[in-house]
Amino acid sequence: MRLFLSASLALLSATHSIAEAQEKPRQLVIISFDGAHDNKLWDRSRKLAKKTGAHFTYFLSCTYLVNPRDRHAYRAPHQKPGRSNTGWAQSVPEIQTRLGNIWQAHLEGHEIGSHACGHFDGKTWTKAEWRQEFNDFDKALLGAWKNNDFAEFEPKEWADFVENDIKGFRAPYLSTGPGLLPALKAKGFIYDASSISKGPAEVEKTSGITRFALPRIPEGPKGRLVIGMDYNLYVRHSAGLNSPGRAKQFEARTLDAFRHAFKEQYDGRRVPLQLGFHFVEMNGGAYWDALDVFLTETCGKPEVACVNYAQAMGMMKGKKAEGSAF
Repeated sequence: MRLFLSASLALLSATHSIAEAQEKPRQLVIISFDGAHDNKLWDRSRKLAKKTGAHFTYFLSCTYLVNPRDRHAYRAPHQKPGRSNTGWAQSVPEIQTRLGNIWQAHLEGHEIGSHACGHFDGKTWTKAEWRQEFNDFDKALLGAWKNNDFAEFEPKEWADFVENDIKGFRAPYLSTGPGLLPALKAKGFIYDASSISKGPAEVEKTSGITRFALPRIPEGPKGRLVIGMDYNLYVRHSAGLNSPGRAKQFEARTLDAFRHAFKEQYDGRRVPLQLGFHFVEMNGGAYWDALDVFLTETCGKPEVACVNYAQAMGMMKGKKAEGSAF
């Protein structure tokens, strides 16, 4: 009787473990880039994606597609004409190359999102002021090929892509206010990736907009939390002062933080892990180098999907439709 009971309990435990494993969702790893300007880093990121099988979201700032002669046509809310907090494109040939990168990335399955235009803090902007910024974004993109002497190369699907495929947003400085969500909804955006959470968090929905939050992750010898973004690591490591001589040290710390954050979810609840980057190689490229190693060793693991935000939304919607715990 005792043997029978022990065997039954063992069978029950094994059955429960199998069922639990079957219910576990894939671990999503979502990588995004803000700004999306430097053509060298467009090349690098696309090569990294091909090597690892990852798909990225590029949150594009529209000023990098504006012909230098036309910069004064842009005026952000409460700013003088021609102002941008992150600069402008340097030349027409540079813009032409960038347009090619954007379109090829789109064809390769990557997602282009909006990072607005001049990278201003919009926490006090009204709905109407955000709408103005979104309209300037659309105007810059729709006219980008023609305005940069490249009209004959404009893909015939470009206008449809701008109007219907750019559905995600990240606010500059991750700074939001009461005017943003109503403007996003009115413009037809389906998600916002501007929030911050204490750790990897399930997505939320507010006023019809899906909200993704960049997580704080443990980092460094004391495991202090830091937003999972290259700029925040840069400030943590070197107080925002470029220190390329310590690149390997910072790369190792960053890679350890990424690995720890991933393992905690992969072995646990499998909440999507989001990590954010900029098109700038801070501290000698430490953070991009860490990303390269992390994706190379992670994206091929069983039950892992390195996807962009649009793909993640589709996968989560599918899981909910099936009634599983995603």
